[in-house]
Amino acid sequence: MELRINQQTYQVDADADTPLLWIIRDDLGLTGTKYGCGLAQCGACSVMVDGNVLRACVTPIAGVVGRDITTIEAIEADAVGKRVVAAWVKHQVAQCGYCQSGQVMAATALLKHTPHPTDAEIAAAMTNLCRCGTYNAIQAAVHEVAANQENS
Repeated sequence: MELRINQQTYQVDADADTPLLWIIRDDLGLTGTKYGCGLAQCGACSVMVDGNVLRACVTPIAGVVGRDITTIEAIEADAVGKRVVAAWVKHQVAQCGYCQSGQVMAATALLKHTPHPTDAEIAAAMTNLCRCGTYNAIQAAVHEVAANQENS
C-alpha cells in the first residue's frame, strides 16, 4: 500500500487492518505521535488526515490510502500549525508533554476549520486528555492564535 505522510510517499507492506499509529511509529520512525490508550479515547495518537483530526491508534491503514496524513513532525510546515506551536511555547502549555503532540494536532485542525472558535467550540474540539490538567493554558493558546489569524 502507498501512504502519503508529511508530503512524502511511502510504500507500506502491512495488513490492511494495521493501525496507522504502528506504521507511523514503528515502520517510519516518526515517534512524535504517541501511543496512549489504544482505544481512541485519550488523543495522544492524533494526526490529521485531509485536515481533520483522527486517532491513529484505531485507524486502519486501508482507510487512509490516497489521503494526506500529517503528523506532529510536519505541523510547523503548516502556517496555522506553526502559530499553534509558538502559542503553546508562549503559554507554557506542556508540562509532562506526553499528550501535547496530539493536543497540537487537534488545535491546528480546529483553527483551520474554525478560525475564531468560541470557548464551547474549543471544549468540543479539544477532547484529548491531559493528565497534567493544562486545559486553561490550551484554551488561552488557541484563543491567542485565533486572535492573531488576521494579522498573519
